[in-house]
Amino acid sequence: MTSPQSDPAPQPPQGHTHAHTHSHGPAAPVSRHLRKVIAAVLIPFATAVVVGLIAFWPGGVPDHERTGVGFDRQTQDGKVVQVVKVDCADVNAAQVPPTGDTSTPSGREAVNEQEGECAKATIEVTSGEDKGRRFVEVVQPDAPRQLKEGQGVVVAYAPDAPRDLQYSVTDVNRKVPMALLAGIFALAVVLVGRMRGVMALVALAVSFAVLTLFILPAILQGSNPLVVAVIGSSAIMLAALYMCHGVTARTSVAVIGTLISLLLIGLLGSLFIGWASLSGNTDDNTGLIHGLYPDIDMSGLLLAGVIIGSLGVLDDVTVTQTSAVWELHQADPEMGWKGLYRAGIRIGRDHIASVVNTLVLAYAGAALPLLLLFSIAQSSVGTVANSELVAEEIVRTLVGSIGLVASVPVTTGLAALVVSADRTGPDGAQAATAAPARTGRGRRRKTG
Repeated sequence: MTSPQSDPAPQPPQGHTHAHTHSHGPAAPVSRHLRKVIAAVLIPFATAVVVGLIAFWPGGVPDHERTGVGFDRQTQDGKVVQVVKVDCADVNAAQVPPTGDTSTPSGREAVNEQEGECAKATIEVTSGEDKGRRFVEVVQPDAPRQLKEGQGVVVAYAPDAPRDLQYSVTDVNRKVPMALLAGIFALAVVLVGRMRGVMALVALAVSFAVLTLFILPAILQGSNPLVVAVIGSSAIMLAALYMCHGVTARTSVAVIGTLISLLLIGLLGSLFIGWASLSGNTDDNTGLIHGLYPDIDMSGLLLAGVIIGSLGVLDDVTVTQTSAVWELHQADPEMGWKGLYRAGIRIGRDHIASVVNTLVLAYAGAALPLLLLFSIAQSSVGTVANSELVAEEIVRTLVGSIGLVASVPVTTGLAALVVSADRTGPDGAQAATAAPARTGRGRRRKTG
């Protein structure tokens, strides 16, 4: 009679353990000693990040006199209220008469401006002090952006220009489609990821907050871009990983692996950006930044971009490798450090191949118009790679990729050390108490 009553006794703990594994992730909690070791590493690091945030926290973006160039313009919202087709010759009377030569792009443009059909758009300002004011914008037939009635636009305001020329259309208002796309993205993340998805969105908001409230203003105020990028990236990493994956030893190992890889990327980036004499001032936008804030170290800004750009992919690699090692240990608790490391590295090799290819293609896609220009000019590969514009992308890609590759063995080794050294952890007591129960059940079945 005692045997049937004692058989079900061990079942609730086993069922509870199984549910915990699937709902919370880590299957093998680490011992109190290892938690103390991990805390001894992470607590000083997190403290240093907080101190850095306080020490370098900016009071906001520094003021400057508007130049009216590029993005540095006063803008308002506007709306196209009327579009009338007119003869280009009537609205382009001040243009130089075309020579009739259409063999060049400038010649074809001059002919179109005189012989084509233009659009005369009436724009109404819908925000700001001049709300309700209207002005006329002439759109040439070969202009890349054509206007239509009811379309929302962004208008630039030049206070020093004559009244009739103070406003001009600079772009299309894309707020509605962009907001809708962001809403679809957030909905998809929450529907698929559920609570993890919600925390991922919160972590994303924290990342943007650190970027816009700390990193960018601190750099504009003249702080060292590399130091600011390291502090900001560390804050983003701590918030994102712990929010998305929980405050666990597994997440802490991923944090340490990410930190080591970020330090490697910073060292390599600093070395090769200086060695290759990359100034970081290669286009109109960087030139405008340097003109407005000449004290900013543009090469340091380039290095900061390399570190921040690599952070997102690094998080993915380190979390995946740590999870793989934890799952391998759960499947075979007797597997030692070497076995865990070898098995984890085999998984990591596939991850390396896909992630490096992803990073290279991402940078190539961003620089596609530039690569097309070099292709049109029929420049050699050496000439293209030697130009500063392309060399920046090459250094950015290769330094980031080296950091990603290094993160796999580093994180895998750390995770294997932690779980393999934890055999005498709190689970040991559970195993000891569960073993007699299993033996008892075996004896009872044998006697029965």
